[in-house]
Amino acid sequence: MNAVRQAQKLPPFPAWTWDVPESLNIGVACTDAHLGTPAAERIAMIVEDDALGTSAITYAALSERTNRFAQLLRHLCIGAGERVLIRLPNGIDYPTAFLGSLKRGAIAVPTSTLLTADEVLFLARDSGAAAIVVDKAAWRTLGTRLAGSGLRFALLSGAGDVHHVAGVESVDLEASLARIDAWEDPEPTRADDPAYLVYTSGTTGYPKGVLHAHRSLIGRSPASKYWFDFQDEGAGVDRIVHSGKFNWTYVLGSALMDPLYRGKTVIAHEGPNDAATWPRLIAKHGATIFIGVPTVYRQILQKTRYTRADVPTLRHCMSAGEHLSDEVFGQWKERFGLDIYEAVGMSEFSYYLSQGKARPIRPGSAGFPQPGHAVALLDPQTLQEVKEGEEGMISIPDDDPGLFLRYWNRPEETAEVRRAGWFLTGDYARYDADGYLWFLGRRDDIIKSFGYRVSPYEVERVLKGHPAVADCACVGEAAGQDKLLVVAYVIAHPGARITPEALLDYGREHLAAYKAPKSIYLAAEFPRTRNGKILRREITPRIATARTGAGVNTSASGKTS
Repeated sequence: MNAVRQAQKLPPFPAWTWDVPESLNIGVACTDAHLGTPAAERIAMIVEDDALGTSAITYAALSERTNRFAQLLRHLCIGAGERVLIRLPNGIDYPTAFLGSLKRGAIAVPTSTLLTADEVLFLARDSGAAAIVVDKAAWRTLGTRLAGSGLRFALLSGAGDVHHVAGVESVDLEASLARIDAWEDPEPTRADDPAYLVYTSGTTGYPKGVLHAHRSLIGRSPASKYWFDFQDEGAGVDRIVHSGKFNWTYVLGSALMDPLYRGKTVIAHEGPNDAATWPRLIAKHGATIFIGVPTVYRQILQKTRYTRADVPTLRHCMSAGEHLSDEVFGQWKERFGLDIYEAVGMSEFSYYLSQGKARPIRPGSAGFPQPGHAVALLDPQTLQEVKEGEEGMISIPDDDPGLFLRYWNRPEETAEVRRAGWFLTGDYARYDADGYLWFLGRRDDIIKSFGYRVSPYEVERVLKGHPAVADCACVGEAAGQDKLLVVAYVIAHPGARITPEALLDYGREHLAAYKAPKSIYLAAEFPRTRNGKILRREITPRIATARTGAGVNTSASGKTS
């Protein structure tokens, strides 16, 4: 296969052998497995919370705390296989709930604190969650809206009073954990058993659940070696700063499960972010690895004066979520003396393509499939491999341990992407003559904005809920170097009185901040195919009659003023 044929001018990667045990529990592997080793009293996680200060927990304490959480679920009669929805800020309670749920054999459902009550309600109902783990302040806002969601329990994190909601039993998390002084052994899960359910942008206008097994921890092992570049214990313990939130798949793996599995120290941040946050944390904690998205790297370069001298312990930088521009790559190298190693992944398969120290970086290239991942570029119609240099769909053998199990409650969609022994990613790429892979992206309409994946269909569904909206189309709009904004074009019902500003506010009210349109355009009609399908590539400001912040006058040339 092209994907596993080695580069013509470079030495081959070492052979990779998968070692997936029959029994595996991620919660145990990330905590209990370190007991009786030098890592037991090592700091597993440090949290810098702008409001609460600095906190930390050792591996031994995290092991005990997650065992207590698993026992709490047993006391509440939440069984193996039931879903536990987690909506928490970055903090010690996040690994407590996530890894503790897995130790019970339950399925953890990480969700963003940016989601609105409507969005959380959908996820609770779609996943059939038995419980939600949420901070007390958020529950006071969300609780009433989630009555009737099917949730039986709300495990409330943080300080303050417990807010009670009819139909959902509210439980003070810290007080309940403190009362538990004995616990049963973790659930003896198999490697193929479900572990966690993440939601990603779907093409139906609703988020789509992606179910992963415990074996996903093993499936990311090649990334730990060829993207992370973890150093041996004798050289000192790596300390990792990540700029993201634990609920995102990218962060959940690279800043929680993967480092904890290998006994490293994770430094997390909670609070408003500015460009200086990350160099400051790297310097304060002597971090050796920094993981971010291109937007964060660009902001550090543009808005701070930090240099290599300010972060002397930093030795390895990583990026994913969106393409890193050649400009940012070069400027970072010039100021900090370090390369930024990119990776490409997806909710269904985490980060499986990456650059690494084993081979020279070619800016713009995604690098190589990591050893162990036998990636091929296929024609999606024939499932035949394309020729070198031609564009093909990235496809993964169906037995790769890093692959997801299935889409939650969507067997038809699962069958569409898992065919004839392959998982068809929907992403396209090509190989050059030296075996470097050049990622071309999807041929669908998913918008990648500042590292987030936004489904235009979800935005459109919400805006169409406004009584004045007859139709709408959501697209990405370039707003400078490597900046893509979510914008929406709206056709109002005849006679309806609506302003773009009012629709902008409506979007902010009903959508997470990263999904809500940053601009609204009003239009009289949309360009369409003969079958009536909207031609998104032709949705531009030239069709607009008005927009948020200013009117739009369209000339014959298509320019706006």
